[in-house]
Amino acid sequence: MKKLIFGLLAIFLITALNAQDGEKAQRQAARALGAFNLDPANNKEKLKEAVAEIQAAENDPVSAKMAKTWATKGEIFNEIANQIVAIRQLGIGDESELPQVENPARQAAEAFMKAFEMAEKKYEQKDALKGMQIAQGNLSNIGIFLYEAGQYHEAFVNFKEVVDLHNILKDNKEKSALDEEADYNNQLYITGLAALNAEEAGEAKGFFQKLYDIKYDKPAIYEALYKIKAEESSPEEAYAYLEEGRRLFPEDVSLLFAEINHFLRINKLDELIGKLKTAIDKEPENVSLYSTLGNVYDNLYQASQKAGETEKANEYFENAKDYYNQAMKKDPNYVDAIYSIGALYYNKAAAMTLELNKLADDYSKEGIAKYEKLKKDIFAEFDHALPYFQQAEALAPNDVNTLIALKEIYARKDDLPMSNEFKKRLDVVQGGGANEAPYFKKN
Repeated sequence: MKKLIFGLLAIFLITALNAQDGEKAQRQAARALGAFNLDPANNKEKLKEAVAEIQAAENDPVSAKMAKTWATKGEIFNEIANQIVAIRQLGIGDESELPQVENPARQAAEAFMKAFEMAEKKYEQKDALKGMQIAQGNLSNIGIFLYEAGQYHEAFVNFKEVVDLHNILKDNKEKSALDEEADYNNQLYITGLAALNAEEAGEAKGFFQKLYDIKYDKPAIYEALYKIKAEESSPEEAYAYLEEGRRLFPEDVSLLFAEINHFLRINKLDELIGKLKTAIDKEPENVSLYSTLGNVYDNLYQASQKAGETEKANEYFENAKDYYNQAMKKDPNYVDAIYSIGALYYNKAAAMTLELNKLADDYSKEGIAKYEKLKKDIFAEFDHALPYFQQAEALAPNDVNTLIALKEIYARKDDLPMSNEFKKRLDVVQGGGANEAPYFKKN
């Protein structure tokens, strides 16, 4: 019995000593933070000491269950986040002198949430809620830094915690940085944008849906919900968001471009013409719009040609050529438009070659005459295409399609040395290499 009593006493003493060690570390952390706050410029080591002590306290199984441990951690990490924000905003100081800890604003917020959950006394809850109020500002500022640096997932997590803290503060009738409706809605908006840019559509959806429901005055909401819905189901089902957004914000260029891309995606070319012309009116110097409209007419030309609608096909051909030329006038080195004009003539010649094959078996005088005339016309179209492909090669010597076109045209012209030259260049690219210089010189 005596041995059992001594054993229990030993366990009690070890537990008591551990509790004292954890509490002692918490007290030392609080003192080190106080010393830092007296002279932040010269007491950076005290902030590092505070971090080391509070980490010892939170790793102690006894003090880890105490609200004051987490409240102290929250205060320390809030101060680290404060220092980072001040250094970045004012450009004074050096972050390398601070304790090197990950996500200090988030660690502070989470520590205060733990302190609040563990609090047994009202003043402990009040202190934790006050810490959350400070953490909100740090989370928001650091979230902005992360967003601007392209670290969208990290920015999203920070922004989301701003909203989470707001909900806790409101549940406990405390002030929040998001008390104003405009501030709250803006926070939902930037949180959704961060999630969308982080390609976390499921997370983004909830934030944008809330804003959509209240008709928040931001056109990007409609584009975002379109993108999310298009991935979830189909572009056709998602289009209602774009349609509504375009009706509400007819002057918004981003929504207009989203609508253009939608119709390109579902291959509704006729719908695109008016949209692209509107976009050109809004952005007359945007060379890609002219080239895209040229592509639309080019595709319509090919479809009409196959359907045997010669008159329509010729009209679309001329329209395609016109917009490609307009693109080249805007930017003489815009290789997409240059290549596209070459391809326009090349494809026309290729379609005519199919007709030529039908005449090959007609050995009558009239049939032979038609054959020779069509053959001459085909070569004329290839001759029209050639200088554009040459110019495209001068600008982009490793473009596979351009090299194939040049190889084929020279072969048709029975110029085997030139055809072989471009075959060699094509082999280099298709083998994973690159031609060091173009064959043709830029105009």
